[in-house]
Amino acid sequence: MRHFGHLAEDVRGRLFLEQPRPFSARSGPEVIATALGGTLYSPATRPALAADIRKLAGRGVVSMVLCLEDAIADHEVDAGERNLVEQLNDLVKDFTDCTQSHPLLFIRVRSAAQILDLAERLGPAAELLSGFVLPKFTPANGGGYLAALAAAEAATGRRLFAMPVLESPELAHLETRREQLFGIAQLLAAHRERVLAVRLGVTDLCSAYGLRRSPDLTAYDVALVASVIGDVVNVLGRADGTGYTVTGPVWEYFPVQERMFKPQLRRTPFAGASVPAAAGVLRASGEEVRRRIIEHDLDGLIREVELDRANGLLGKTCIHPSHVPAVHALSVVTHEEYCDARDILRQEHDGGGVLRSAYTNKMNEARPHRAWAERVLLRAEVFGVAREDVSFAELLSACLCG
Repeated sequence: MRHFGHLAEDVRGRLFLEQPRPFSARSGPEVIATALGGTLYSPATRPALAADIRKLAGRGVVSMVLCLEDAIADHEVDAGERNLVEQLNDLVKDFTDCTQSHPLLFIRVRSAAQILDLAERLGPAAELLSGFVLPKFTPANGGGYLAALAAAEAATGRRLFAMPVLESPELAHLETRREQLFGIAQLLAAHRERVLAVRLGVTDLCSAYGLRRSPDLTAYDVALVASVIGDVVNVLGRADGTGYTVTGPVWEYFPVQERMFKPQLRRTPFAGASVPAAAGVLRASGEEVRRRIIEHDLDGLIREVELDRANGLLGKTCIHPSHVPAVHALSVVTHEEYCDARDILRQEHDGGGVLRSAYTNKMNEARPHRAWAERVLLRAEVFGVAREDVSFAELLSACLCG
């Protein structure tokens, strides 16, 4: 699979200086973690789940979580498990010859016991799985989850990744947060080869205080949430080789048929963007792109993804297909970032020092900026590098229309 692979070859050629490279479920963990992008959650009870996955793969979705936890009611768990096994066994028929690709698929369980049970019940369809999402992960329950994952790997003969979700009240509460984070860090370090990424359960963190952000606010506008995110990145997102990819929190709002008030486009990546007028979806006008953003309720999401990146988070939990294109478009490396990253690593190789950026608008200091540059080039590998004259607006327009 590859990001933007659903777009026509000529469209990709006009958008990208360096096109996204293909990757698969067998790629290295660092590549897969970077490539997750907008991870779309879907209830495991959906009767047309296999058809949904096929359709979404054709629309650019590259990672999905099939949820048996909070997305379904307690009394639906048994039915959800049965449906999941049936639907994935239907889906696996499409991919046995390896001529088609499917999204990276993860199952979000409710308990550790479900992991081995589902892996065995799936039979041949276990080939479709990339791993499991482990909810409300703490030092107390995490060991059981990870032991069950190891047993499922042995039973299936397949590499399976863990994505723990940090969302417990103990993490939200200041007096227990430090102990929780260092306990989680110690536990994950002992199972590092199985940990793909750490996910943030911001909705659950807010629930500990009866909070919910409005569509006009990002997670970073909620002081409690912002402090937890900062501490999680501080302990688990370090660039010294001990850290993990930490993914962005869910954006809870999605399009409806009618709205009393439509969002105002405040500061977005469109500010000052030059979008040339031309035919087709690639060169949509600025006003057309703005219209599409309003229709899809993407204004707040765009601002939050920008803040995710600034705070060290990569990728995002999505609950609606319309969110995925924005996350992916914002993940493309800009021409300016690419130039800076290459110059920084070249200067570091030559002994360090400071140099003026190719865009002559900033200082690039080789050693302090090296880790940033390495991350940028890894992101460039999976999401590509935009041409110098291609804006985020054009990337998003191509994704929404393509």
